[in-house]
Amino acid sequence: MRFRHTDGTVVHLAYCTNVHPTEDVEALLDQVTRYGAGARSRLGVSRLGLGLWLPAPVVARLASEAGRPDLDRLRATLAAGGLEVVTLNAFPYQGFHDPRVKLAVYHPDWLTAERLAYTLDCARVLAALLPDDAVRGSVSSLPLAWRTPWDDARRGLAADRLAQLADGLAKVEADTGRTIRVALEPEPGCVVETIDGAVAQLGGVDTDRIGVCLDACHLATQFEEPADALAALETAGLSVVKTQASAALEVADPSDPAARRALAAYAEDRFLHQTRALTRGQVVSADDLPAALSSAAFPDDGPWRVHFHVPVHEQPEPPLTATQDHLTATLRGLFGGPRAVTDHVEVETYTWSVLPAGRRPDGPDGLVAGLAAELRWVADRMAEIGMEEIA
Repeated sequence: MRFRHTDGTVVHLAYCTNVHPTEDVEALLDQVTRYGAGARSRLGVSRLGLGLWLPAPVVARLASEAGRPDLDRLRATLAAGGLEVVTLNAFPYQGFHDPRVKLAVYHPDWLTAERLAYTLDCARVLAALLPDDAVRGSVSSLPLAWRTPWDDARRGLAADRLAQLADGLAKVEADTGRTIRVALEPEPGCVVETIDGAVAQLGGVDTDRIGVCLDACHLATQFEEPADALAALETAGLSVVKTQASAALEVADPSDPAARRALAAYAEDRFLHQTRALTRGQVVSADDLPAALSSAAFPDDGPWRVHFHVPVHEQPEPPLTATQDHLTATLRGLFGGPRAVTDHVEVETYTWSVLPAGRRPDGPDGLVAGLAAELRWVADRMAEIGMEEIA
C-alpha cells in the first residue's frame, strides 16, 4: 500500500514477515504467496508491501551467485502476488521462532563480523528487490547490543563496525545504483533503549547511511512521548529511516489482582517482554514480564507497559489495554506536519502465535484476516492525518 503526503512524498506501508517462521527459500516463497498475497486480496488493494525478514542462511544464499535463481523466483513470486518490498527487518539473525528466543535475539550483535556481514547481505538482496520507482530501501537492525556487558572498548568496536557498514552500503549503491539505509531500532534493555540513548550512542555515525527505526511499541513501553522523541532526533540530526507501527500492552492499575491474572496470560516462554512501571515520575525496569509479576519490589502504584506487540487494530480484554492512542500520536508526529518525517511504515506484530488462548488466529486464514485488519487500521489512521492512499 502506498500513500502520498501533502509534500509529495510517497510513503510505503507494509507488514513485517517476522511473524512467519522462515527456515529456507521454499518456506519464504510459500509465506509470500499464502499470507502476503492473501492479505493483499483480502484488503482489496492492487499492491501490498512486505517488510521481509530473511534469516542469515536464507539471505546469504540469496546474496550469492548460487542463489540468483532463487532470487529471481522470489522476485517473480512477489510480482505475481501484487507485492512489493522496500524494507527488510534484519533485527533477528535466525531462529526467531525457536521454542525459546529471549536474549538470543540480540546475538550476534554489532560487536561481531557476523552481524555486519548479515546486514550487508540484506542490503544487497534488498537492492535487487526494490521496485524501479522506489526512492530507496531500508533495513532495520538491533540497537548495537543488549546493555550488558558494555564499556568504552565495546562502544569503540561497535563504532568501527558501523563505519564499515556505511562503507559497505556505499559500495552497494555504487554497484547497483540503489540507495539502502540502515535503521538501528531502540529497544528496552539494550545499549540504545530510548531516543536519548540513540542520540548519545550514535553520535558520529554516517547519517547519510545510518539512522533510527522508530518502533512505536518500544517508544510507548519506555513512556516516551512521540513529539519529544521526534524533536530530539531532529535536533541531533538523526533521521527516522523507518517506523514500525506497533502497540504495547498496558495496565493502568497493576495492583489489581484481576489485572495481574490477565497479565500472567501474556507471560510466555518464547519472547522477552520487558516491563516498565511509571511511578512518581520515574520509569522503573524489569527485563521480563514474569520477573515484574513475581517481584514484591517492583512498583505497582502506577501504570505498567509491557513490550508485547499486541495486534494494533483491537484492544485486549479489560482490565488490560493497549497503546493505540500512543501509536496514533506517533503517526501524527511523523506525517501530520508540513513534511513526511519518514517514508517507510511497517506493521510489526510478530506475537500472534503466543497470544493468550482465545486471542490467537484460527489457522492461516485467521492470520491473514488479522494481518489485513491491522494494515487497514493503520491505513485509516494515515488517511485521517490527511495522507492520500494511492494505487
